[in-house]
Amino acid sequence: MPDQLLDPTTLRDLLRVASADDYTRWEDQVRRTGGCADPIHLTGWVLHKDKTTGETLHHYSTESEPGGRLRVACGNRRASRCPSCAWAYAGDTYHLIRAGLAGDDHRDIPATVRDHPRVFATLTAPSFGPVHNRPDRGTCRCGTHHATDDPALGTALDPATYDYAGAVLFNNHAGDLWQRFTTRLRREIAVRAGLTRRELTDHLRVSYGKVAEFQKRGALHFHAVIRLDGPDGPDTPPPAWATVDLLTDAIRAATAHSYTSVSVPAADDQPARTFRWGTQLDVRPVKAFGDGSNLTEQAVASYVAKYATKAAENTGTLDRRIGELSELDRRQVPDHTRRLIEACKTLDPLYPDRRLWAWAHMLGFRGHFSSKSRRYSTTLGELRQARADYRAAQEREALGLDDIEPETVLVLTDWQYAGHGHTPGESALAASIARDLQLNRETAREAIRDQLAQEGAAA
Repeated sequence: MPDQLLDPTTLRDLLRVASADDYTRWEDQVRRTGGCADPIHLTGWVLHKDKTTGETLHHYSTESEPGGRLRVACGNRRASRCPSCAWAYAGDTYHLIRAGLAGDDHRDIPATVRDHPRVFATLTAPSFGPVHNRPDRGTCRCGTHHATDDPALGTALDPATYDYAGAVLFNNHAGDLWQRFTTRLRREIAVRAGLTRRELTDHLRVSYGKVAEFQKRGALHFHAVIRLDGPDGPDTPPPAWATVDLLTDAIRAATAHSYTSVSVPAADDQPARTFRWGTQLDVRPVKAFGDGSNLTEQAVASYVAKYATKAAENTGTLDRRIGELSELDRRQVPDHTRRLIEACKTLDPLYPDRRLWAWAHMLGFRGHFSSKSRRYSTTLGELRQARADYRAAQEREALGLDDIEPETVLVLTDWQYAGHGHTPGESALAASIARDLQLNRETAREAIRDQLAQEGAAA
């Protein structure tokens, strides 16, 4: 149960659910979703029949389920919407990123990718005006030494002169800027190798996996694993001249080049703008094992996975689309974030093709939070399918169908959407179940780490 006291309405509903005759089955459904905070409700049936004899091997119907419904996980990646489904998404992202760093036999990604040049790069947004911060030395420009949790951090020192319009337009065009960066990066590598851009494809391929992160000020930046492969991808080694130093130098040149920019035309009272990456560029090698100065594969994968489940919520914005500006009052959205959202509203009719108001809750950003190049590693779809196949095999075994060839079984289904979510009491119980599952996972993870540490010490 939550640490805080439940309100009477929630408590009554909780007792109703917990005392119901079918509570055990309801709890089993919720556990199967991982404690999903907003499960999808389905009604329907599944029928397994022998193709040859027509014999019914198994029949399932939701008529016998609690409320006549089957609850399945919502699959939302946002931790603010569903922590349990976000945990699964983060796990998939971790495996996707790490597979591109360490290899994965199950995904046909050889372990030799560890020998390929790879770096972890952070590309930041430019300045749109001074904000409250915590510099490494001294105090903020306002004269204050801000605490780490000070809500003023990231907000404008002078809201009257801060370029809120420029900030949301940059976020809106960040995906285009990334595309221009990757194009220019390949050209910079080719120049350093003495090759043309077309000739480069015969010698080398650039692969990457990236994730977006919102800074406190509401500006977007990208964290990316960038790797050099041979011409056929991770299966082939890059040429000897393709080094980490060459890749690092090419990244710095690509971010600074005039080609790596996006122009936004003037509109009404808005001036024409040209957006480039900020001057704060961080590029660090990724090592298989830590040496105290470089990032490890596990650290990078964990870092990317962490931000894959977040959006702009750390700025105080909403985690869903905004209908009216009045919602900002009800949700007590901070002033700095409110101004960014209002800028989206104001600019929307000036740049109709950019759909700024539709993406105002994302402070203008309309791209994918995590993405990768085609040959970087496996895909989220493949990871989900592997998990679905594993669960299907478990289900066949539980039903006594594991000895029957799947090709000889005809599966008929009929499913209908019947709603989503929990009642207040169900929500409290589901949150408790989710915490129990998380604790079990953490305990198991610690046990594995201890075992590996003991084996390492013994060796």
